Amino acid sequence: MAHRLQNKIAIIVGAGQTPGDTIGNGRAMAILFAREGAEVMLVDRRPESAEETRKMIEAERGGTAFVFEADITGTEDCKNIADACVDRYGRIDILVNNAGTGRGDGGAVKLSEDAWDTIFNLNLKAMYRTCKYVLPVMEAQQSGVIINISSIAAICAARMLAYKTSKAGVNALTHMIAMTYAKKGIRCNAVMPGLMETPMAIEGISAATGIEKAELIKQRGAAVPLKGGMGTAWDTAYAALFLASDEAKFITSVMLPVDGGQSARIG
Repeated sequence: MAHRLQNKIAIIVGAGQTPGDTIGNGRAMAILFAREGAEVMLVDRRPESAEETRKMIEAERGGTAFVFEADITGTEDCKNIADACVDRYGRIDILVNNAGTGRGDGGAVKLSEDAWDTIFNLNLKAMYRTCKYVLPVMEAQQSGVIINISSIAAICAARMLAYKTSKAGVNALTHMIAMTYAKKGIRCNAVMPGLMETPMAIEGISAATGIEKAELIKQRGAAVPLKGGMGTAWDTAYAALFLASDEAKFITSVMLPVDGGQSARIG
């Protein structure tokens, strides 16, 4: 059976991960896309972490993936991502925007303006930047897929004001790109993960709140309607794989919750 992304060129932005006990969304997507036949460009501001992802990919399939160091909060680095991919492969079929942060967030009163700016710059403005330089390549090809990793925080009550608002912006950005470039053969969708057992969530929140990891996992798992508790990065990865594949060729401007039903809960 043919691989679902055979001969596709995919850029994964945020292909490394926060250190932790489990796997992060970016690493899981990179490994899964490679399993399904894609050549993967592993973009991260920490090349040593992306290099770990590359070694995992090559250990599995002996295939090709390469690491590209970039800080997407800088315009020149975002341009360099697109240029480097075209220089190496001649095309860009898939862009996954996975980098994000909620560090320093809080409510409207306690949240500092610096934290607001930092969160918005990475979560939203940087995503606009990567799209800005990849879209002309896809437009020339008359084909391409962009997948933006959002969050159910965009549509649910959340304690983190800047994170929630930035992710709502990601959904709006996704909608606008999808509608603007549909006639060019470019699809743009978002995945909205819910409560996930990833290093960024568990190790990050535990460190920020002082809640022990085991207790945090228990609390988060209990908040998920679907039996089994929290999801994992592989749940995000399989959703992204579907949206990236030709199986989703008639799907654009979708904000797909991957959350065990949490965003559907009313009351």
